[in-house]
Amino acid sequence: MASIKDVARLAGVSLGTVSNVLNRPERVSPERRARVERAIEELGFVRSEPARQLRAGLSRTIAVVVLDVANPFFTDIIEGAEELAEQHDAQVVVCNSGGDPEREARHLDRLVQQQVLGILLSPVHEVVSAQLLAARRRHPPVVFVDRVPAAPGFASVAVDDVHGGALVGDLLSTTGHEHIAFAGGPMSLRQVVDRLHGLRSTFRGRRVDVVETPELTIRAGARVLDDLLARPARDRPTALFCANDLLAIGVLNACMRRRIAVPDELSVVGYDDIDFAETASVALTTVGQPGRRLGREAVELLLAEVGGVEAPAGSPRNLVFEPELVVRSSTRPSDVRLTAGPSAS
Repeated sequence: MASIKDVARLAGVSLGTVSNVLNRPERVSPERRARVERAIEELGFVRSEPARQLRAGLSRTIAVVVLDVANPFFTDIIEGAEELAEQHDAQVVVCNSGGDPEREARHLDRLVQQQVLGILLSPVHEVVSAQLLAARRRHPPVVFVDRVPAAPGFASVAVDDVHGGALVGDLLSTTGHEHIAFAGGPMSLRQVVDRLHGLRSTFRGRRVDVVETPELTIRAGARVLDDLLARPARDRPTALFCANDLLAIGVLNACMRRRIAVPDELSVVGYDDIDFAETASVALTTVGQPGRRLGREAVELLLAEVGGVEAPAGSPRNLVFEPELVVRSSTRPSDVRLTAGPSAS
């Protein structure tokens, strides 16, 4: 593979001249620039972008740190971030915290050391994450994703989860449900708490049971149904609101194994509107979030900070988008109570 020295030798110029042609061509005379460009083409020279970035103290890498890389909602955010990053000649790398604060801290340490262009962070806990970053004297620009940071000085993109929960509460109250359950966790996740708060705000005067889960996964969803069926029949809810679609899909799968009819015996609602929601065993009623747009807008805010672009007066650096209720086949008006169906053989 040809090196920059080979280019300089063939063009009959110094290494500095070749470097200027690659990085600051306006400093080189047209005649010398043409000689260098001919040598580059003849040799098939391709410059090392990482090496150039290290020499210049620059990077074209944007890191995205997410809570759960297996969750399709975060996949949508990553895809949106990549779409805009590529338009600006930047690349995206993904780090998965897995909801572990210590793992998140290790990722942030490494990314700061690697001098990435910036970080899009979906934090395990917004206060802890802000403290981690503030403790470092120098860190790249950070945009919080799917969370409004508690600490000042950070840009963010998020969805109004309180409103999203309120949409579900309104749906279930207007369709006659008097006793429902909410499943989600851990409760250290602000999104989960906000969705529950919103649910209660429009389901006033009715019963809401809370089933806290250790994680927001399909496996945890199956255990939620076990919890509900362990109760006396008269004490079971007629509807279940899950804090995300993966939990809800786990519930739907467990209902199918137990031969429990959804929505005839139990209405189920999710949150996120991932691609699997519409094609689940029963098309899932859910709350949609614009994941790809969150990713694009986060990169836009990040690049503005990197370029020192000041937002116009009155323009928010903390963007909040509205969720959308998507009603499908997994909900219906309440007129029955959940019963324990036979286990599938």
